[in-house]
Amino acid sequence: MSTLTPEVTWAQRSSATDAEKNYVYLTIVAADVPKSDVTLDLQPTKLSFKGASTSKKVTYAVDLEFFAEIDPKESKINHTDRDIELVLRKQELKEEFWPRLLKDNKKMHFLKTDFDKWVDEDEQDEAGEDEDYMSKMNPMGGGGGDGGFGGIDFSKLGAAQGAGGLPDMGDMGDMGGEEGSSDDEDEEMPALEEEEKAGEASSSKPKIEEVA
Repeated sequence: MSTLTPEVTWAQRSSATDAEKNYVYLTIVAADVPKSDVTLDLQPTKLSFKGASTSKKVTYAVDLEFFAEIDPKESKINHTDRDIELVLRKQELKEEFWPRLLKDNKKMHFLKTDFDKWVDEDEQDEAGEDEDYMSKMNPMGGGGGDGGFGGIDFSKLGAAQGAGGLPDMGDMGDMGGEEGSSDDEDEEMPALEEEEKAGEASSSKPKIEEVA
């Protein structure tokens, strides 16, 4: 079974005073990966994911080292047939946005902005929180529910890492395969000027000032 890097999309909110408004939206696009086949290790500085797709007959795997620390215990997750959705609580209360998702400022072909959730830093108070989206999220390692992972302790699910199951970030460029690279040219992060024009043409896609 071949291994592919899944598409990862992200957006964020920030707050210097309210921890619940200081988080990162993260979505790992990996279709038809049963919960039983998911290995997810979330640490304060990184996330490792691996899961086998029953429909595409591939294994998705990705390692992410965050720009700054998050709080795994206060983070949330939702598993769907199409993807793994996470809301990662930023550890540091800070008004400014992270300048990018990852510690490494190198452009990653699989990482994209989630325009459906992104707002500009100075407009986030007006945008508010997506209550419908947040209501389906489950605590990491707790609760369960239809979209959750039951009582699994994700901090103990890193067995695949270190056993050769998960790749290093340096290997990501070789793992794109058909799915990871087929739409690169069309879906690459637009330049700031292009995003501003797109924002004027469609109110459904807010312009951004800082992207990964």
